Amino acid sequence: MISHYDNTTICATATASGGAIGIIRVSGEKAIDITDSIFRPAGKGQPLASRRAGTIAFGNVMDGTAVVDEVLVSLFHAPHSYTGEHTTEIACHGSRYILDRVLQLLIDNGCRMAQPGEFTKRAYLNGKMDLSQAEAVADLIAATNHATHAIALDQLKGHFSSELSDIRQQIQRLTSLLELEIDFSDHEDLEFADRTQLRELADKASRHILKLTKSFETGNALKKGIPVAIVGKTNVGKSTLLNRLLHEDRAIVSQIHGTTRDAIEDTTDINGITFRFIDTAGLRETDDEVENIGIGITYRKMSQSRIVLWLTDSAPEDAEITEMLERCGNAHLVVVNNKIDIMPEVFTLPHFPQLPVIGISAKNGINIDTLETLLVKTADIPEINENDVILTSARHYDALVNAHRHLQHVIESMDMNLSGDLIAEDLKFVIDCINEITGKEHLITSQATLNAIFSEFCIGK
Repeated sequence: MISHYDNTTICATATASGGAIGIIRVSGEKAIDITDSIFRPAGKGQPLASRRAGTIAFGNVMDGTAVVDEVLVSLFHAPHSYTGEHTTEIACHGSRYILDRVLQLLIDNGCRMAQPGEFTKRAYLNGKMDLSQAEAVADLIAATNHATHAIALDQLKGHFSSELSDIRQQIQRLTSLLELEIDFSDHEDLEFADRTQLRELADKASRHILKLTKSFETGNALKKGIPVAIVGKTNVGKSTLLNRLLHEDRAIVSQIHGTTRDAIEDTTDINGITFRFIDTAGLRETDDEVENIGIGITYRKMSQSRIVLWLTDSAPEDAEITEMLERCGNAHLVVVNNKIDIMPEVFTLPHFPQLPVIGISAKNGINIDTLETLLVKTADIPEINENDVILTSARHYDALVNAHRHLQHVIESMDMNLSGDLIAEDLKFVIDCINEITGKEHLITSQATLNAIFSEFCIGK
């Protein structure tokens, strides 16, 4: 048992209040006994402690002789529960008053309120899942679209853990061969580790890790929303387009130049992908100090975005296009010819054929669906299939970047014919980096790390 495990019995609501049904979860060594102390089975029903696991009991929650509510109690015996502990789940009516009274009765009889994510934390500490799977629970709850749901579900099923296990096995094989070589270093005629084979194994593991780290850009964008900056001169319809894409009046629309002085951000779902649209200050020469600060923010948002929608109501000059491409950095630039309701002929960019140009009317909603289709295409998000592993956690990304760095040291050391003990030391660092993600293989994850991870969970999960 890990030293910082807390075996007190905890309780919390597992559903939001105000619905028809509310569920209260109780977990810990005394979960069944404490629930029994406030539960009266209907008719001649048995107490919970006498019932078989995996059954549901009907009866009343009692406050002394007073009935609080009719309930159903589901019974789970350790280790066959979500947390790996004795667990009960009390299904009652969902009013806040009833839920609070049942919780208070449980606390009065020996429970304490669960902390955020504590049920899942106990599941991890009891070996029901590894740390990466535990984090996937929070991601699954927070999923806002099909893509993030699919990624979280795959991680919860253990596909990411399986990938890491494969890498760990490759590294451990390398390490064991090198350590054998070290142990028998006085026997020059014995060779346990063929350096060419070791080099190939290290290179394979390095490519495997690099592939995972490269998926983080896509995963992070899907989790937070694909960032799309809407830029252009003042009064070309940027705020109108934002409102049209969000299907609500999110930004102020005015004929007055320089209305938007700061970046306004909001998200919406298009074809199962979340896009984070950023309405920015209009680009123009001005002496207004505050507006100039807003224009500076516009340029910064452009370089941080995945896509830049350059909104204009007239054909831009070649020099303007060149400057815009430079300011976009790695972002994809899409030129949007607005106001085709009054100027129906869409301009072309003969010297920049690689740039997509689309004509719309933000005011009247003309071609907005076509623009949305183009956004999905430009975002270039790969179709997520079962068993695909895509990183969404900055913690996982950081650990794998460190693992890759140590593996590169291993490869460089082999190329320089350095001693096996130095190479083995770097390999151990690689294994430690992988164990930081899963929390397995005898790595004692620090209390601070666990607290940081599970503090992001909702209470009751």
